[in-house]
Amino acid sequence: MLIPHPLLGPRDAQEFTYLGDASLLDRPDGMADTAPEAFAEYVYLRDNPAGVHRELWFHEQGDRSWLIVTRNTVTHEILGAELARDVALAAIGGAQ
Repeated sequence: MLIPHPLLGPRDAQEFTYLGDASLLDRPDGMADTAPEAFAEYVYLRDNPAGVHRELWFHEQGDRSWLIVTRNTVTHEILGAELARDVALAAIGGAQ
């Protein structure tokens, strides 16, 4: 399986470590009144979708970047990849 790295081009998936659902970037507010419940849900309740899904991948044997890879979990087709940093900064910029 080839992952289309945004900076380095197509890379073999063996260079990466899969780290789970990309929604993990949206950590709960640790200072909120509902923090214990929010963190319990964040840590323990995960979806296991069949179909198109956004995932975190770490380029461990390369430039050590974090990517958000959009992948079909049924066919393993990679639909795209973007730097997690860019996605996080866009989310911060959109929230202001």
